[in-house]
Amino acid sequence: MSAVKLLSIVGARPQFVKAAVIAQVIKRLRLPAGRRPRHRLVHTGQHFDQAMSAVFFRDLPLPKPAYRLGVGGLPPTVQLGRMIERLNGVLERERPDAVIVYGDTTSTLAGAVASSVRHVPVAHVEAGLRSFNRRMPEETNRVLTDHASRWLFCPSANAAKQLAKEGLTRGVHVVGDVMVDALRQSLPRVKAARRRVLSRWGLTRGEYYLATVHRAENTQEAGPILDLFKTFNRLALPVVLPLHPRTRRLLERAGWQAHSSGSLRIVPPVPYHEMLVLEQQACAILTDSGGVQKEAYFWGVPCLTLRQETEWVETVDSGWNQLVGLKPSLVRSAVASLTGRSQKPRRALYGRGHAGEAVVRQLMKDLGVSRAFAL
Repeated sequence: MSAVKLLSIVGARPQFVKAAVIAQVIKRLRLPAGRRPRHRLVHTGQHFDQAMSAVFFRDLPLPKPAYRLGVGGLPPTVQLGRMIERLNGVLERERPDAVIVYGDTTSTLAGAVASSVRHVPVAHVEAGLRSFNRRMPEETNRVLTDHASRWLFCPSANAAKQLAKEGLTRGVHVVGDVMVDALRQSLPRVKAARRRVLSRWGLTRGEYYLATVHRAENTQEAGPILDLFKTFNRLALPVVLPLHPRTRRLLERAGWQAHSSGSLRIVPPVPYHEMLVLEQQACAILTDSGGVQKEAYFWGVPCLTLRQETEWVETVDSGWNQLVGLKPSLVRSAVASLTGRSQKPRRALYGRGHAGEAVVRQLMKDLGVSRAFAL
């Protein structure tokens, strides 16, 4: 039997982190010569600049992409079509046994569609999440990808229940969240970088807020973002905001040039481990990012989500996350209600850091190499 061929399709910052976890598990497999899976990476180019892409391949245990599709900086529908077209050529050349897609971006959906058309089975890592807001591009991407996938790897039992409501019960596996794996593996580097990162930005542990704003539904108009920035500007503690390229472009088109003012400190996007330090050491996090909500929970840092809904409902149900939206008065009220970092225990909502192993183990079993499988 020839070696199993796996293809991971990535394109955005969170996907690089997730794919790195899977790549490391595959690399650790103890299999006889000729049986080790051949795992190749396809980078669509959805995120393409140094801060959002290249730095991740430098700092994470990611294999060098075998293919770079170069599909970045285009309108979403054009981008999706170009990705599918170019992925078709890659799939024709590689003929993989399975394609792995991650999360909920345009790259995720493109990988699922292109693979399904060619009858290549798809594994969706982070399946079953729902915000029930179809105005979010990510929601459409999630739903369509789940219904096109053979393997549905869920980060929580709630995600599996949602799939069952949609009639998806075959191939569903609750494995936990690979982002928890990544966080646990990053602990030594985060600890080593704390002093350097805080010194770089002139910060003191527990005496600043960390903020991010980049979701498509939050960046349709500049006005609400500028009003939010004015709110940040007036808070009692510094607000560190790594400015996403999408948000920067929106504001620049409206005539606003990125600058710090009052309590608001605008900084460029930061590398993965530096971002983890900023999260861990903050007194609270204000974000519209799904991944950052989970990371806040992992670190035990209170989170205010700048949206009306979240796909990570467990963080809200547990009391660690509060939905506040973008309205300045609600943001000010929520910040004022914060009482500091709690020491209350947190359940392992998304597993204990072995999700990547569970994903690879299941794939190897179903692709016929389980007898020789070991970690």
